[in-house]
Amino acid sequence: MSRDGVLLGRARAVDFTFNDEENAFAGTLRRYARERLLPDFSLWDRGTAFPRERLRELATLGVMGLRVPEEYGGIGGTYVMTGIAAEELGRGDHGYTLFVQLGAIVGDLLSGYATKRVRDEWLPGVATGERLIAFGLTEPGAGSDAAALQATATRDGDVYVVRGEKASVTFAGLADACIVFARTGGAGAKAIGAILVPLDQSGVSRRTYKSVGERLTQRGSLVFDDVRVPADHLLGDERAGFIQAMEAFDYNRAIIALACVGAASQSIDETIEYVKQRKTFGKPLASRQGVAFQIAEHLTMLQAARLLAFDCLARRDRGEPHTKEAAMAKWLGPKAAAEAIHACMILHGWMGYDQDLPHEQRLRDVIGLEIGDGTPEIMKGIIAREVIGRAHFSFR
Repeated sequence: MSRDGVLLGRARAVDFTFNDEENAFAGTLRRYARERLLPDFSLWDRGTAFPRERLRELATLGVMGLRVPEEYGGIGGTYVMTGIAAEELGRGDHGYTLFVQLGAIVGDLLSGYATKRVRDEWLPGVATGERLIAFGLTEPGAGSDAAALQATATRDGDVYVVRGEKASVTFAGLADACIVFARTGGAGAKAIGAILVPLDQSGVSRRTYKSVGERLTQRGSLVFDDVRVPADHLLGDERAGFIQAMEAFDYNRAIIALACVGAASQSIDETIEYVKQRKTFGKPLASRQGVAFQIAEHLTMLQAARLLAFDCLARRDRGEPHTKEAAMAKWLGPKAAAEAIHACMILHGWMGYDQDLPHEQRLRDVIGLEIGDGTPEIMKGIIAREVIGRAHFSFR
């Protein structure tokens, strides 16, 4: 996606087209989504165990190592490429987009803050799909107010002792390790650190939720009962964890938007073909304005969310502020996607309410990302805070 602007007088025309590398990447992933993911995506939703070798397939396409530096076996891709991966894989199986999201966050956090020993041990496996790392911020009593978390990581010589529970952890049932955000001393956001905790350690227990959607990810809880972790597994400073988490959210919210847009776009494409073939009262459904206009409206909203998300990721690649744009994308993308998929279900009539068609699963999956990484209310609060000013807003 070209991020170069052309100056026209005092105006700046922005080019939203992808470059050759990005177009090739998108084409490869769209074919993979259509041929490999789409035929199987209902299996994981209905209880079939997800095969870990699928992660190695993603790795051969460059997906698992998108944000892993080349020296550790990754491709060191841009944030725009990460968004492309989420959008295209979302067309085939929305659950796969969580591998994109967590892979990017983990790649950035480990390459940016981990000790050399931890980078050497974990990053190559992340890039090849051999290692899967979760992100543990939310707790039973700390969701939107993430700074209120109660888990602790207490220094004891050359180890940290980790105690507490992390809730709503994506890949809780699959992951090999988790980046745990824990209180390292004191109160408030500035007393939180991030530490990589291998999940085969003594004192770790897991519980998988019966989630409405995103069942591939085995979302659940991780409980840490006096888990002893080497001190060099701390990511950066003891007091930097909250900032690290918020920096990750800043771009991941745009990736979430694109994941949802991808799933909804696939449902729209399928529905367009259906309404051209399905006849009522002697004419195709597509000839009815009540049907065609719905599709036009949802396509417009999805494209708006898509461009907003890619604008955010392009700003990230350029090193520009993008907190407001990320929150806008995160609010609009899942909302527009859920509304579009819901419409697709209804336009298919009685068949749309059946699990033989994919729309109901996509709707359940997308709704989960209306919540994850910040609810709609939090996103609107961030947007308002950024434009009105922190001094005039109820939370910081």
